[in-house]
Amino acid sequence: MDSFRAATSAATADGCGDASRGPAPGKAAGGRRRQIAAAVLATAMAVGLAACSSHAHPGAPAPGFALTSAAGRPVTLRSFRGKVLVLNFWATWCPPCVEETPSLNALAATLKGRPITILAVSIDTNAQRYRQFLQQYHVHYLTARDPSAGLPHRYGTVKYPETYIVNSRGEVVRKIVGAINWDSPQMVRYLKDLAAGRVPGSPAAG
Repeated sequence: MDSFRAATSAATADGCGDASRGPAPGKAAGGRRRQIAAAVLATAMAVGLAACSSHAHPGAPAPGFALTSAAGRPVTLRSFRGKVLVLNFWATWCPPCVEETPSLNALAATLKGRPITILAVSIDTNAQRYRQFLQQYHVHYLTARDPSAGLPHRYGTVKYPETYIVNSRGEVVRKIVGAINWDSPQMVRYLKDLAAGRVPGSPAAG
């Protein structure tokens, strides 16, 4: 399990800088221009750090959302309280996303009847292409579309596919960047254990 966690929990850096790392001190110089430049830099760093801190990361509450599923039903984060949520961001034009679709289908079938749900949010702007993909690949897990890509942006997604595993309390416990084999014995066991409260991050485990 330790090797599995190491392989799947690697979250990419979101391009967030360290506020303590300012420019190297130069020669002391006065002047209005330098003061203005310093003020602009400080403001930009503050805005950037605020954006970074708002991104979803393990241990933090998952950002809420309100979407419409492919079946036309409303989908919100609150809908999944009491369940483990596998929140996957993807697109039809993304080869790794296409590659992992069969294993997501297999995972959904394996976990059917358990308190674990897959929600795959597409950022496709073409609704027809999105629906054709769902039919072509016989996708039978829950999907929705966010053509503005606003939700993955709020989560801090920088490449696709990217997946966030959310526990039954609505907290992010893992961020997975890139395609993986979702129906692997290790992943299936991890999700079952998370739902049962047998791993860190699950409510029963504290």
